[in-house]
Amino acid sequence: MMKESEVYHIGTLTRVHGLRGEVNFSFTDDVWDRVDASYLVLRVDGILVPFFMEEYRFRSDTVALVKFLDIESADEAQEYVGCEVFFPYALTPDEAPDSFRWSSFCGFRIQDEHCGLLGTVTQVDDSTSNVLFYVQGEKGERMIPAVEDFIADIDYQARTVTMRLPEGLLELNE
Repeated sequence: MMKESEVYHIGTLTRVHGLRGEVNFSFTDDVWDRVDASYLVLRVDGILVPFFMEEYRFRSDTVALVKFLDIESADEAQEYVGCEVFFPYALTPDEAPDSFRWSSFCGFRIQDEHCGLLGTVTQVDDSTSNVLFYVQGEKGERMIPAVEDFIADIDYQARTVTMRLPEGLLELNE
């Protein structure tokens, strides 16, 4: 059985598409395409279950149509609408891909060299030149500037970003 610590959240199945069992997959990280994975992990009734993909195609930068093996009708696919989708850390590439986007950091843990773990990136606002990580941690949600000069290290396999934040920055969010 898969454990929560072995996977990270990459999206949600949002609705059925067509009659042959395809579903819309709204994703924040296209790692499954970059590593040519054969399966995705869905949370079904609280249990993490691998679902093997028969085929998929992209509709946009954040939505794909996925056809899973053994799901042959819209009624069968409807049972999985709303399921969260995860990807195994073990299949995550060690190196940064050429096409890595800021939004790909959703699900990464953020730590500061001096303060330790700050939390997990739940959202990235890259609508302006001042990119922000929305980080959910013990002290609630914080906005942390995603400035390359603040990033000390990125471990893509462990999905962790180590930052060197200026003194006083974290107090601005409290």
